[in-house]
Amino acid sequence: IFATVTVDEFAPGAKSVFSFTIPDHKSGKLELQYKQDYCGITGSIGLTPQPIVEATGALGSEGFSVGGELAFDTANGALIKYNAGIGFVKPDFTASLVLAEKGDLLKASYLHTVSPVSRTTVATEIAHRFSKNENTFTVGGLYELDTLTTVKARLNNHGKLAALLQHEWRPKSLITFSGEVDTKSLDKAAKVGLALALKP
Repeated sequence: IFATVTVDEFAPGAKSVFSFTIPDHKSGKLELQYKQDYCGITGSIGLTPQPIVEATGALGSEGFSVGGELAFDTANGALIKYNAGIGFVKPDFTASLVLAEKGDLLKASYLHTVSPVSRTTVATEIAHRFSKNENTFTVGGLYELDTLTTVKARLNNHGKLAALLQHEWRPKSLITFSGEVDTKSLDKAAKVGLALALKP
């Protein structure tokens, strides 16, 4: 049995959430949330003798945001997660810079809307993994065939080519066909996928 107790607005913009699973007495967690128009902060702590403490925060204004998250394991006294990011959103483009995976991965991305009518969008991402001194460059695009059908494709500098076709066959119910091939190793079998999402 999973249970959640929520206390809304115990102070302006603040909320507390207590969740637990029965009979697992170590599953308890207390979370505090504070939200305003351009700011959001959360903090949580496991209700155990040596809990994991987590915190997230985001600040923003019109078209700009910055945020981060971290998790601290009190059992071994170490940070087990920390990520940070900054983003810009304008009517025809979105750009972001994200430091993830405990500072090992730096990603810069840019998405540009070519045609708002057909929702044609192109995107690029450059990622650098510090532990391997490895760079990945990815380009991709999205094209709306009609209001219910979307095609997406992407290719990276390692030769991975992926595409998907998604169709909304009834409101909020989607069927997706996807595939991926390694263009540098065409003798390997391609990956093919089918996903079905249903909403009553």
